[in-house]
Amino acid sequence: MNTDKPIYGMNCGSVGFLMNEFREEGLRGRLASAIETAVRPLAMHAMDTQGRARDAYAINEVSLLRQSFQAAKLRISIDRHVRMEELIADGILVSTPVGSTAYNLSAHGPIIPINAPLLAITPLSAFRPRTWRGALITARAEVKIEILEAPKRPVNAAADNVEFKSVVEVTVAQDRQAHSKILFDPDHSWDERILTEQFRY
Repeated sequence: MNTDKPIYGMNCGSVGFLMNEFREEGLRGRLASAIETAVRPLAMHAMDTQGRARDAYAINEVSLLRQSFQAAKLRISIDRHVRMEELIADGILVSTPVGSTAYNLSAHGPIIPINAPLLAITPLSAFRPRTWRGALITARAEVKIEILEAPKRPVNAAADNVEFKSVVEVTVAQDRQAHSKILFDPDHSWDERILTEQFRY
């Protein structure tokens, strides 16, 4: 993060939506012609039941997940205004455009073009309100999620792969100062992959 060194990733596995095709031939030429895209992370600030503050960055998403067999009860505020008094669900995601094609997509959240100044809020197996499918908000907004009945219904928070146990409150906002640079092959750009994914059936 903030090193000004671009990342050119190659997919050596089975998913790797962000990655370029694995191919060693002509690698120097591919690097020279690659298209650079800047991505801005989410900054997560969490408080746990012991009163400890936890901070982490996420390129893909911040996720809150129930820790036990009981559903989580969450209150959602946007820019200090409560927008949902109570969401009963397995959890909730706040996703960047980069992360919108990952966990967010699996949870039936919207795919966001890489340069769109938006974040996706997506519930996970919502029980009440059952018909709520989430929201798209401006990337400049601050999202605050409070865990209701935290001792009875414990919740974990994760910024990508960094997880914190038993949180009581999580604040998420895009860090406008931090950024990473990602390189894509011209014939396999992020925009092209987004369009392909949206019209997949």
